[in-house]
Amino acid sequence: MKVVRFHAPEDVRIEDAPIPQITADEVLLKVRNCSTCGTDVKIFHNGHQNLTPPRVMGHEIAGEVAEVGANVTGWVVGDRAQVIAAIPCGECHECRKGWMAVCENQTSIGYQYDGGFAEYMVVPQAVLKVDGLNRIPDGVGFDEASAAEPFACAINAQELLGIEEGDTVVVFGAGPIGCIHTRIARGVHRAGRVFLVDVNAERLEMSAAAVKPDEVIDASKVDVVAEVMRLTGGRGADVVITATAANITQEQAIAMAARNGRISFFGGLPKTNPTITCDSNLVHYRQLHIHGANGSAPKHNKLALEYIASGQVPVKDLITVHLPLERALEAFDIVAKGQAIKVTVEP
Repeated sequence: MKVVRFHAPEDVRIEDAPIPQITADEVLLKVRNCSTCGTDVKIFHNGHQNLTPPRVMGHEIAGEVAEVGANVTGWVVGDRAQVIAAIPCGECHECRKGWMAVCENQTSIGYQYDGGFAEYMVVPQAVLKVDGLNRIPDGVGFDEASAAEPFACAINAQELLGIEEGDTVVVFGAGPIGCIHTRIARGVHRAGRVFLVDVNAERLEMSAAAVKPDEVIDASKVDVVAEVMRLTGGRGADVVITATAANITQEQAIAMAARNGRISFFGGLPKTNPTITCDSNLVHYRQLHIHGANGSAPKHNKLALEYIASGQVPVKDLITVHLPLERALEAFDIVAKGQAIKVTVEP
């Protein structure tokens, strides 16, 4: 079979590999779609501390069960399935408290385990142990199901924010995650107005055409905080989500949040520059709530598939580029340049 394997930063190769053999506690998946994200681009260029090369990349995965280990129950050959990316241990303090998204022993597909940029992949016992292999509902395509993983991360973040019907929501970042946040805020939480912000005018136009925010704010041309204040009559935003790795957006989020506003620092910052200036008095006097959001739990993947199946959160139109596995390296470049909303690879 063909695989996309990371050897070192800037050294990612499409290679031949044997179809993997499974143990009695594993499942073999024929990958039908593995979608790409900004994290894949970061790994391509910089590697990752949790990724031990050589490693098959890819963590947004959907496919068909090709073989079932003797000790595995509930699955048969031909079943359609989506795989979680972040794997909690299920046993630590955080997992026992129900906080699986922040499991201290978390491992990940495409990092400690070979991922989905391959024709076949092993679903490890660690995934099955935490019920992380999910049935794809009827009517949901493999490409849509592969996008359930980033949806799950956005669902986790928005659960923490307590978005209420009618809230004004600002989303920084017009990439695929920003589009997903926009649709979840509306389709699930019944937010009022949603403003989409970016510095890339072309990406902003492309994403706005798909998800139709109530306001589009080009941060390269206007003072974003002043514009949000103007659009809200001076009150500010009820919810602000920074789905970008830009330090300034986190500072702007604090400045534009309304009284009792909720802020999600969804996008992580560069390790070489991870700090911001926080006006603590704004947090204090406006009684602001600042949340981190890191990945997702297995339950969020299931919710994502339900939302896609019900039509509450459409995803099909956000997948704008489909590439065969032999062109997978092009996907990284397309994502890096922001030339598509969502790119999926089809082995």
